[in-house]
Amino acid sequence: MTLVLAEEVRQTLGGDAAVVALETSVIAQGLPSPRNLECVDRMDAAVRASGAVPAWVGIVDGEVRVGLDAGTLEAFAEPGRAAKVARRDLPYALAAGGLGGTTVSTTIWAAERAGIPVAATGGIGGVHPGTGDVSADLAELGRTRILLVCSGPKSIVDAVATAERLEELGVAVVGYRCERLPFFLAETSEVELDQRVEDPATAARLVHALWRLETASAVVLCNPIPSDHAMDAGEVAEAVRACEADAERERIRGKAVTPFLLGCLAERTGGASLEANLALLEANARLAGEIAVAAATTPR
Repeated sequence: MTLVLAEEVRQTLGGDAAVVALETSVIAQGLPSPRNLECVDRMDAAVRASGAVPAWVGIVDGEVRVGLDAGTLEAFAEPGRAAKVARRDLPYALAAGGLGGTTVSTTIWAAERAGIPVAATGGIGGVHPGTGDVSADLAELGRTRILLVCSGPKSIVDAVATAERLEELGVAVVGYRCERLPFFLAETSEVELDQRVEDPATAARLVHALWRLETASAVVLCNPIPSDHAMDAGEVAEAVRACEADAERERIRGKAVTPFLLGCLAERTGGASLEANLALLEANARLAGEIAVAAATTPR
């Protein structure tokens, strides 16, 4: 298998210590330069402060790398340098060589195979309203044994349809100290959650349960955006509708839709959505680190 673990990641996993898998598409396509490098610093620091090791996942020269050094991450942050690689794109990305920023679907695929049980991201993809487009994140969550910390689905998708699709795929969606599905930039949506946990130790038991069951699906642990950075749901929805109209007018399709909409949101909200995104990415990295440490230090 073309899966290469960085030495720090390999040694940490070999010592039964904590590692958190992180996607590189958020650096390569999700955030503008130089704020994407700020994201790297903040998420790295948050994971390490919890006692865990960050493992950025990316495609480099025909290999799936789990754990990237600072110089490589800087290359991913250069605008247009890395391709966007979802799970379906892996064969082509490996054959083509170069850099590939991994989405959630590719990141969790690699993490499971590397033996990393916890990952973190900002928001997952989902079912886009009107178009019928469905993110590859959902299918991969339905067949990958991992606990993914996120702030719910991105605000550019249909929260209700996304939650229903996850249920159909057998993916557990659990609230972290919340009873409604977080909606990325907004603290909450209209979707009620049946299950919640209150602390990293309890979340770590979910990780252990996944392994004991040998289940073939994920747990999505939804951590609401920090309240001091949360945006008004109505304001976000209005901006999303305007951005969707822009995307349709400019005929934006496929993998380009999400980066376009996120960039458009940042412009239409005067940068507020960008600051909110950075805050939730950092918070999710910290929580994932705490859960990974708790899972690694308690018996399965």
